[in-house]
Amino acid sequence: MTKKNWKGNANLSWKEIESCVDILSNKIKKTGFEFDKIATISRGGLVPARLIADNFDIKKIRIDKKKIPKRTLFVDDIYDSGATFKKIFPLAKDPKNFVYATLIARKGVKYPKQLIYAKKTRGKEYVVFPWDKLEFKRDSNKD
Repeated sequence: MTKKNWKGNANLSWKEIESCVDILSNKIKKTGFEFDKIATISRGGLVPARLIADNFDIKKIRIDKKKIPKRTLFVDDIYDSGATFKKIFPLAKDPKNFVYATLIARKGVKYPKQLIYAKKTRGKEYVVFPWDKLEFKRDSNKD
C-alpha cells in the first residue's frame, strides 16, 4: 500500500519513542514472561529491539533468523496489518510461550493474544518513526 492511501501521517519524536519503550518494558515485566534473547527483523525492528534489550540487559539480538528459540521475545516497531506477525509466528519454537512486543499497534485491527504494545494509533495515519524519516520522505516524493 502506498503512503498516499493513509489518512495523514504521525511523526513520532525520540521523546515519544522513549516513552513507548518505558511503557512497553513495564508491560513485558508485568506478563512474567521469562526470556533471555530478543529477536527482530532488520527493517523496523532493529532500533526498538536495541532499546528494549538495554532495558532488560540482553546483550544479543537475533536478526532475521529462520527460527525463534524458546525464551525469546520478538520486538518490532509497529503491529500494522499483522503481516509480519503471520510470517514470524510459525518460526517460534514454542508458540504457546511466544510474545510479540511492539511500540505501536494499529487501531481497528484484530490483535493476536501474543501481542503486547505500548500505544495505539489514533486512526489510519501512517506512523513515521525517527529512523524512517528519510525513507518516508524519499518514498513520498515517488508517489
